[in-house]
Amino acid sequence: MENIGLINRVAESGIITLNLEDFFPKHDFAVFDIKDYLFHGLILKEKDFREALKNLDWSVYNSKIVLVICSTDAIIPLWAYMLIESYLVSTAADTYQGTEEEYLRMHYRNALKNINAAQYQDQRIVIKGCGHKPVPSYAYAFITSVLKPFAQSIMFGEPCSTVPIFKRPRVVQ
Repeated sequence: MENIGLINRVAESGIITLNLEDFFPKHDFAVFDIKDYLFHGLILKEKDFREALKNLDWSVYNSKIVLVICSTDAIIPLWAYMLIESYLVSTAADTYQGTEEEYLRMHYRNALKNINAAQYQDQRIVIKGCGHKPVPSYAYAFITSVLKPFAQSIMFGEPCSTVPIFKRPRVVQ
């Protein structure tokens, strides 16, 4: 009997695996809560606010993605966000007015719309579904709309166990 080695059919299938975790931001997140600089957590007093920001150690935000929020129902004037940004711009890796979830949604939209989708022309693609980072569900939906005009098929999961999402019909000539 002839000795036949194991054949990795997944590796030979030509399926391309796209891992959305590869697009996850490389920097850690930090939160700047405006509430901490308000009078009684609700009222922005311009002089006190400016002084507090001036004396703040901004280096704690060095190379971080800073999410600027206000966790109370205070009315924050627009210039306050501009003032905060003027301090953060020289130290933070990125800034965003909103939550981490909102930031990730925006980040993935920007990252995925800029991929060269044409490189996936007529390819079978698996969007990897298991991971360790909180990739938003939006990213999975958006990558489908980016790839669908090009891909032969789009699947979700792992190459050895996929859920079919889209398959271009065969054209009989």
